[in-house]
Amino acid sequence: MDAGTIEKLKLMLGVPIEKVEEQGDEIIVHVLKAQVAKAIGSNGSVVRSAELILNKKLTIKESPG
Repeated sequence: MDAGTIEKLKLMLGVPIEKVEEQGDEIIVHVLKAQVAKAIGSNGSVVRSAELILNKKLTIKESPG
């Protein structure tokens, strides 16, 4: 995944990103436990809008740390 896409993710999610993994057509984003709810958004709105922009499925996972 290129640096530009990671920067877009940081901007869209509005939280610090610990790690990004790409598995086929899915992007897995690891964020701190305290930031998971903010990254997902109300009813998943933030994730859904990021998926539409990136044209990939987005999964938010809690980072150990």
